[in-house]
Amino acid sequence: MITLEMMPPLMFGGLILAMLIGFPVAFTLAALGLSFGFLSIHLGFFDLNFLQAIPGRIFGSVLSNELLLAIPFFTFMGSVLERCGLAEDMLDSMGQLFGPVRGGLGYSVIIVGFILGAITGTVAAQVIAMALISMPVMLRYGYNTRYITGVLAASGTITQLVPPSLVLIVMADQLGKSVGDMYLGAWGPSILQIVLFAGYTFFLSIFLPHHVPAVPKDALTLRGWPLWRKCLMGIIPSAVLIFVVLGTMMLGLATPTEAGAMGAIGAIVLAAIHHKDLSDKGHKMLLLGIAATGVAVIVGMLLGEGKVLKLTFAVLYLAVVWLCLEAVRIPDLRDLIKQGYESTMRLSTMVVFILIGSTCFSVVFLGVSGGVWLEHHLTSLPGGVWGFLIFINLFIFFLAFFLDFFEIAFIILPMVAPIAQKVLAPVVGPDAALIWFGVMLCVNMQTSFLHPPFGFALFYLRGVAPKEVKSSDIYWGALPWIGLQAIMVAIVIAFPVVVTALLDKPLDVDLSKVKIEVPQIELPPLDFGGPKQ
Repeated sequence: MITLEMMPPLMFGGLILAMLIGFPVAFTLAALGLSFGFLSIHLGFFDLNFLQAIPGRIFGSVLSNELLLAIPFFTFMGSVLERCGLAEDMLDSMGQLFGPVRGGLGYSVIIVGFILGAITGTVAAQVIAMALISMPVMLRYGYNTRYITGVLAASGTITQLVPPSLVLIVMADQLGKSVGDMYLGAWGPSILQIVLFAGYTFFLSIFLPHHVPAVPKDALTLRGWPLWRKCLMGIIPSAVLIFVVLGTMMLGLATPTEAGAMGAIGAIVLAAIHHKDLSDKGHKMLLLGIAATGVAVIVGMLLGEGKVLKLTFAVLYLAVVWLCLEAVRIPDLRDLIKQGYESTMRLSTMVVFILIGSTCFSVVFLGVSGGVWLEHHLTSLPGGVWGFLIFINLFIFFLAFFLDFFEIAFIILPMVAPIAQKVLAPVVGPDAALIWFGVMLCVNMQTSFLHPPFGFALFYLRGVAPKEVKSSDIYWGALPWIGLQAIMVAIVIAFPVVVTALLDKPLDVDLSKVKIEVPQIELPPLDFGGPKQ
């Protein structure tokens, strides 16, 4: 006879078994949830009315969730930018800028990976684009093959952590925290990770200089101002787009969905101005838009809102619309935008189906006291808070061998988030607990793209690498970078301030001493006399 205490481990075991068999995750979750739900009704653990919570949560938490609208916008933005040629120009200019330094090509890959991560948000495209561009150059100048494959794969996974990462948006939604706070918490670890990657490259340049040789100066095609100009032409538009997306959110001027919409339009504009077939009128409208933006900033600072500010914004909007029409006019960009729509539709559909399936599973799992069962086992681990964190991180690390971050976020996070809030609140406070936890898991899940033999970044790299690069070189090359990411996880666990430093500090107010004084208003006396004659 199946008892109520047996149901949670049976559901969890059934989920792992179905994953190992290889059924699609979304349909596996829904089938398991409904099957165990009807079994629970048959065994009398709850009645049929309990399952009414499933459609209620699907319509209330999935289909009506405005935050999830940000995912298609950011996906479209990344899809357009990954194909518009921006990465090629940035890697070429950065490679020539840092090339004469030992390890310079590695530094350029790391820096460009960070910038592209902040404007694209997709690992696959970033790894493929950088490998196609940089790997032949690095091989030509004698870089160690394992270093090449490792730095390309690791730099591609930076996009998982650097805002506006899709992972952070999904984390914020599943943890019930604001996207802005998740982004603020992720900046410290993402910058520190870049420092670790660059430090490893510097270490090799000192102790194994033949692994990362300098590029001969006679091989450089650009020098002086033309080189700096090409670098700035890639960095400045990217920085503007990053501010439009992230700055407006950080300043409270836009919601994540609104910022994503502006990022999608900005990506089309950036692709248009970057294309060689942009017309003379398009260039003039670009200059007009830049001038209108400068005037709007000055007017806003000096005069505030008014007709002049509205007029400058109208000119800016006109320039943006014109450049978007220019993008539609150019056949290459028109096809690029169409491909962006298709990839956005596929990813958004996948996310919605996984969310529907995970809702079916989680409702039934909680209905059979799965939350209580999970909390009992996780809070009774030896080592207290640190034992809990080490176990969860090891569990996520091994789970990432089989699941991608969407599946982990939608299946595991809703189960462990309440427990993490309770366990971690005494360490960093109740407001920052889930931010710290979410960023920590985000850093951890970066390794899922790198560790052999199932790391997706390694598959992408294998698909575009030349024949002389062996698969063993790709796998062995990833190991040092996995170690660097593991060090990053340990730093985030040991020093929560890396995540919480930029977060707003909670107000230290003793509510028992708060007094609310309402002023008394003198009212004229009421006249209850009879009607006047």
